[in-house]
Amino acid sequence: MREYDESPQKYAWIVYAIATMMFGALAGYIIAVENRPAAVPTAAVQGAAAPAAAVPIADESELRAYRDILVRDPKNVTAAVKAGNLLYDAQRYVEAITFYQHAFALNPTDINVSTDLGTSLWYAGRPDEALRQFEKSLALNATHAQTLFNTGIVRADGKGDYKGAVAAWDTLLKTNPTYPDVVKVRALIADAQAKSGKS
Repeated sequence: MREYDESPQKYAWIVYAIATMMFGALAGYIIAVENRPAAVPTAAVQGAAAPAAAVPIADESELRAYRDILVRDPKNVTAAVKAGNLLYDAQRYVEAITFYQHAFALNPTDINVSTDLGTSLWYAGRPDEALRQFEKSLALNATHAQTLFNTGIVRADGKGDYKGAVAAWDTLLKTNPTYPDVVKVRALIADAQAKSGKS
């Protein structure tokens, strides 16, 4: 009867072959992983816009200072406007509305405050109120560029009123020939005309 030989030399070639196969498989996996394309974020696949820049956080101590000024001096327009601006920049539009309304009530001829109020109303999801506020701005200055631009945006995106949007943007271009975003406005007009069925 033959004895079972367990000496490692007898099976060394088998161990070598298995080790070589395992090393090859591991090397192939590493190369494949390193050379595959980077994953595309889900948002990009779905066509979402790239993430916006970080929203500034309102300086709460500065905001508190403006509130304190208004408690002591409710007619302080500057404090109301600065508080509104601070909140607007932090995209806290609902809170900004209160301060802009207060400032505009104190100084109803300030077209910039009026337009900022209208824009805050739009961002707060209140397009009808935004348009009414823009009408007040245009009553102060019928050619105010930012008001005309914003009116077009709210009419197109908020109300689906593409003809009204085109009318606002046409007025903007006719009355403000040096408007810096003229190319953008023309593109918006073309898009609105296409959506309204015009050529």
